Amino acid sequence: MTMPNLITIDNGERVRHSFSDAEYANRIRKLRAMMAQRSVDTVIFTSYHNINYYSDFLYCSFGRYYGLAVTHDKSTVIAANIDGAQPWRKGVADDMLTYTDWQRGNYFRAVQSCIPNKGRVGLEFDHLPVDRLAMLKTSLPNVEFVDIGA
Repeated sequence: MTMPNLITIDNGERVRHSFSDAEYANRIRKLRAMMAQRSVDTVIFTSYHNINYYSDFLYCSFGRYYGLAVTHDKSTVIAANIDGAQPWRKGVADDMLTYTDWQRGNYFRAVQSCIPNKGRVGLEFDHLPVDRLAMLKTSLPNVEFVDIGA
């Protein structure tokens, strides 16, 4: 039997966010305006700072990768299964996607499921190890990656 690569976990009670939903919506609105100004189709945040700032989810990596994918229409927290439903309970995003450890590369499968394999994708180059950038380039070969770290 093959175990799933990606799962959705939405159990437990949601907690009060650090700021109002209107504040998070305003942050995403400003981000999308910057994306439009710079012709960026999607942003994938990987730092604790920006994932928390835009989604109110603060992760502890335990050696796993995390992300927040933001398109002009949707925001998705990408989290490891080790967190259970923490992103769903604590996060502010349109979608919460959990990847499993049952197969190698599931983080990159999660990224592929969140964004189209085309256009310009903004990344935090100052927070992205070279090997992970190489895997993103392999996973999304038709994408132009640009630095949005500043």
